[in-house]
Amino acid sequence: MKKRLVKIGEAAKLLGTTPDTLRKWEASGELLPARKTKGGTRYYAVADLLGLANESSPTVCYARVSSDEQKEELGRQHAMLEAYCAAKGWKSEIIKDLGSGMNDRKKGLNRLVELILRGKMRRLVITHKDRLLRFGAELIFTLCEIQGIEIVIIHKGEQPSFEEELAQDVLEIITVFSARLYGSRSRKHQQTVEALKHVTSTQD
Repeated sequence: MKKRLVKIGEAAKLLGTTPDTLRKWEASGELLPARKTKGGTRYYAVADLLGLANESSPTVCYARVSSDEQKEELGRQHAMLEAYCAAKGWKSEIIKDLGSGMNDRKKGLNRLVELILRGKMRRLVITHKDRLLRFGAELIFTLCEIQGIEIVIIHKGEQPSFEEELAQDVLEIITVFSARLYGSRSRKHQQTVEALKHVTSTQD
C-alpha cells in the first residue's frame, strides 16, 4: 500500500510542532523526510509521523461472526488474533462483533471506526478481509490509510465458508424485514423464517 506523503507544514501540525523544529530534527538526524526534491521541498510519510506521535497506541484486532451458532468460530478468531499479536510483540486490544457482515451499525464496528478516525491505534489486524464488512471493507481500509494506520490481514485468501455465511447474511436480512412487516411474533413471520431456513438447508 502506497504511503501518503505531506509537506512540512502539515507534518508539523500532525506532530503539534513547527516546521523549524522539523528542520532541526532533520539536521540532527532525529527525523528525516521520506522525500526531498531538488528545490528543497520536504515530504513526510503520514504513517511515520503518526507512529512517532502515538507510540503507546495499541494494535486493534477485529473479530466477527454472523450468528449465535458461530460463537465457537468467534472464539477461534479471538485466540488466533491474540496469539498472532503476542508473537509479534504487539500490545493489542480485541474488538468482537456478532452480526451480519452487511450490517454497518454493529457496536464493535462503530468503536473501531471511532478509533480509526481519532488516530488512537497503530494498526488493524483481522483474520480475513470480510470480517469487517461483506461489502464496504475498502472504505475502512481507506480511512486507515488516510490516518497512517497499518492493516494486517492474516489470511489473504477467501474463507471456505464464504457462500454459506453469505446465505446466512441474506437470511438474517430477510428475517429482519419480515419481522418489521408482519411482527416478530406473528404466525406469518414464523412461516417465512421456517421457509427460508428450509431453502438454505437444501442448498448446502
